Amino acid sequence: MALQHANDETFAGLIGSGITLVDFWATWCGPCRMFGPIFESVSEKIPDVNFIKFEIDETNRRTPTKYGIRSIPSILAFKNGELVEARTGLMDEETVITWINELKAS
Repeated sequence: MALQHANDETFAGLIGSGITLVDFWATWCGPCRMFGPIFESVSEKIPDVNFIKFEIDETNRRTPTKYGIRSIPSILAFKNGELVEARTGLMDEETVITWINELKAS
C-alpha cells in the first residue's frame, strides 16, 4: 500500500486493519526530514504494511495528544487499530525493516 497522509479527522479510519506504522513529524524537525525518505523507502519495499505520515501542526493536535507524542519523530505501530509499540528518534532502514518483521512475528 502506498504511503498515506493523515490528520485528526482521518487517522482512526486509516489504522483499523493490519499492521500500520505512523510517523509523527513536523516540517521544522531536522531528524524528521532525515527520517522521511527512509520511511517512504521502506513503505515501497513492504506493501503489506500500512505506512502513514501524520504532520503535527496547529490543526492536528488531538491525535498526538491522545497518544502522548512529546518528541518527534515518533513512530507508532498499530495492529488492527490497537497501539502495540512506539519508538522515538531517527532509525535507519534496516532497523525499521527488522522492527516490522518482529511485529509480523508477534
